[in-house]
Amino acid sequence: MKNTNKSKAFYLIVMGIFLVLSACNLPVGDSNLEPELIAAPDEISMLPSVTQQTETATRTQTPIPPSPTATTTLTPTFTETPLPTDTPTPTETFTPTITPTYAILRGKVLPERANCRYGPGAAYLYKYGLVGGSNLEIIGRNQLGTWVLIQAIGGDNPCWVKGELMEIKDDVMSVEPVPPHIIQAWSPYYAPLTNVYASRDKNDPSKVTISWSPLVLRAGDDAEQVPYVIEAWICQDGEIVFNPIGAYETIVLVIDEPGCKEPSHGQVLGAEKHGYTKPVIIVWP
Repeated sequence: MKNTNKSKAFYLIVMGIFLVLSACNLPVGDSNLEPELIAAPDEISMLPSVTQQTETATRTQTPIPPSPTATTTLTPTFTETPLPTDTPTPTETFTPTITPTYAILRGKVLPERANCRYGPGAAYLYKYGLVGGSNLEIIGRNQLGTWVLIQAIGGDNPCWVKGELMEIKDDVMSVEPVPPHIIQAWSPYYAPLTNVYASRDKNDPSKVTISWSPLVLRAGDDAEQVPYVIEAWICQDGEIVFNPIGAYETIVLVIDEPGCKEPSHGQVLGAEKHGYTKPVIIVWP
């Protein structure tokens, strides 16, 4: 037993010396090198190959975002726009209205006396009388020149007189035509006439009958002249002509021919000593 133990001890001593000597013969290297790990055979078979590692690394590595595409910044090019040329504003051209020039004539009263009235017709109220041989100014006329508006030379109180009662020294048509009511006197006491009506004859369309209710006057207001005046603009020979018609009754017949481009029309007035009632328009048939 002792020999066996001695043999074992000797063997251990020899092995220890051998190990020390082997350690001294190892190559000197970098002390920082880590010892290489040697895997067991089973572990080696389980490790992936280099190719597999590369593929795995490729699949698992985080993709690097692509470099941003350089964006071209466009520098705006400013094109100088020429200033608009001032376009001249067209000037409105006014066509001058030609105002006819009318004459003021002189005339002499022919008869010893002549009646001067408030309108261009014998149906109108009397205003004052003219003395034969008087020289007067003729300042207006009716459409046809058959009645003229006269006044004393330099005066301001005109009236109408029949043209044939005057000796006129020039063409009466050179005088201004004026409306029939230019000097009319209006009654402040009576209202216009009522129930004014007009109808045209079916058998003779040129005949127009006009009627109205009578004007009832107070005592003393009667003018003792023609109590009613129908102012009619009627068609005669293809032209509208003004024709004042006096009436003593409340009905009158008017001849209104066909053939005029403009419509016929009229109005009716009642008379009293202070003047006329305001005209009532006739609804012309």
